[in-house]
Amino acid sequence: MEARAVARHIRVSPRKARIVVDLVRGKSVEKALEILKFSAKAVSSPIEKTVVSAMHNLAGQFDHPVEPSEMGIREIFVDEGRTMYRIRPRAQGRAYRIRKRSSIITVIVDYRGDLEKMK
Repeated sequence: MEARAVARHIRVSPRKARIVVDLVRGKSVEKALEILKFSAKAVSSPIEKTVVSAMHNLAGQFDHPVEPSEMGIREIFVDEGRTMYRIRPRAQGRAYRIRKRSSIITVIVDYRGDLEKMK
């Protein structure tokens, strides 16, 4: 069984978000939340919220409580979201373009516990 969660329009560059996402890919949800909690990067908070959301989406499919240690991150990736364009005034009447990038974070969590418990 698997569940997914998607966070859209996160105001951080996808390049910066991928650095943090690479740290938790393939780990158990419990270990991933631990890593994200103590990460110094600002993007770790939205990633943590998305992992928790996917975890709750998976837990809602069961009749019994499921521990985060029984779940694992099967897939986690960052795509490029919408880019906002702004103008920065420069010398002699020129204007430079500023690109404010955003990210789409997708987390897919699967059940790694004992399948006999589900029956």
